[in-house]
Amino acid sequence: MVALAIHGGAGGDGPWKGPTDLDPDRIACMYGVLSRVGSLLESGVTALEAVTIAVEMLEDEPLFNAGRGSVLTEDGGITMDASIMNGSDYSAGSVVNVTRIRSPIRAARLVLDNGWPVMMNGDAADAFAVERGVEQVTQEWLRTSLRKAQWQKWKDSKAKPGSTDEDDKAVLDHDTEQMGTVGAVAIDYLGNLAAATSTGGMTGKPNGRIGDAPIIGAGTWADNKVAVSCTGVGEAFIRTCAAHEVAARFKAGESISSACNNMLDMVAPLGGRGGVIAIDAEGKIAIPFQTMLMYRGTWEDGVIKTGIGPDLFSH
Repeated sequence: MVALAIHGGAGGDGPWKGPTDLDPDRIACMYGVLSRVGSLLESGVTALEAVTIAVEMLEDEPLFNAGRGSVLTEDGGITMDASIMNGSDYSAGSVVNVTRIRSPIRAARLVLDNGWPVMMNGDAADAFAVERGVEQVTQEWLRTSLRKAQWQKWKDSKAKPGSTDEDDKAVLDHDTEQMGTVGAVAIDYLGNLAAATSTGGMTGKPNGRIGDAPIIGAGTWADNKVAVSCTGVGEAFIRTCAAHEVAARFKAGESISSACNNMLDMVAPLGGRGGVIAIDAEGKIAIPFQTMLMYRGTWEDGVIKTGIGPDLFSH
């Protein structure tokens, strides 16, 4: 049994209002990720490699908030975070506040493969990745016109960080405050599990701010029973060790679905409404969210499903 789930961020309040003009491109990207990586899993690629490739592809889609297309910080720059974990041996890798590489998740994977340390930060993490073949890019290449417009709207309105993150064309199409993140969880033909998460953070975030995405146990977790990737307001997910909370609840006897939903119920009062994707050792997938929307998709037995609002649709 091989399976894959991905997400592209969750957020918003109120009823689902339908897709924006840019959402078909996001759905097309998710379909492409699920199709390619699902086929790779079927052909024998490991779960660890599957989540690396899946998140790397999501980072390359400028409409998601990771890699190229990451949102802008308070000073108009881009800083990116990512982490990855292999369930079979608890190996993990994380990079924080990288600014000049194309794929933060590939950098995090290199940290994992290196064996020590687990987390690397800033210029040192960038240099580590570039020296090992990750493509170096400029800040201007990472910026997109959409993110620049969102940042300008955030600055002009003196809004709180993250308030314009999902304003397609700097218009509040979803009337939401999305803390965008991308992630993937997978199980391979040997039953191994892995999880990966990557983000640009939130528009207007203060320099030096770190969310949950690069923190093992908060935004990402994988062991021999379950793999988890979270999306939402990072501070609340950090304070509750949210990804590990799902694993702890699952090991205590809750179903994968109940473990995810109960974690979200625990995080919500702390201002952390969001979503989560998880997969267990039997290949069961849970993808709940407590926000208006969550970009998400699954690949199971060759069947691809994607969704943004309440419903999933088969392709």
